[in-house]
Amino acid sequence: MHRIVSQGLVVFAGLLVTPLAQTPQWLSASELAPMQDPRLPILRQFLAEIGAPVAKHAEVFLTAADEYALDWRLLPSISIIESSGGKFCKNNNIFGWGNGSERFASVRAGIREVANRLATSKLYKNKDLEHILRTYNANADYPARVKQVMRRIGPPDVPATLVN
Repeated sequence: MHRIVSQGLVVFAGLLVTPLAQTPQWLSASELAPMQDPRLPILRQFLAEIGAPVAKHAEVFLTAADEYALDWRLLPSISIIESSGGKFCKNNNIFGWGNGSERFASVRAGIREVANRLATSKLYKNKDLEHILRTYNANADYPARVKQVMRRIGPPDVPATLVN
């Protein structure tokens, strides 16, 4: 009996001293403290007002934009033009990527992958917004349409005082 009790105490003591999981290094500041990011309520409200299913991914849009140094309004705006913010998409492809044929494991994965490609692919890398959009979609009015949505979302730089 004494041996069973001591083994139980060792297991219990081991649980008490097990270190808490550390925050993964890949989490960005906006994921660690999303309510402190003044862009988040602006983006959530805009997407909710237009009934975009991607509203629940507002934090992911911001995190991906920050990670890849993209304008925070670009990815949600492309998703609105391409799929009405996720209303009309297949295979978690809210961006119409690959003429709509690209498959993503999740919407979140698609956001991160498209952000990565816009920032690192030689087709897009080191281009300004106008040229990124012209490369993304060759339709002459495409850049203007995306930029119009970007302006509706908000200014490029959002001071913290806009949220208070």
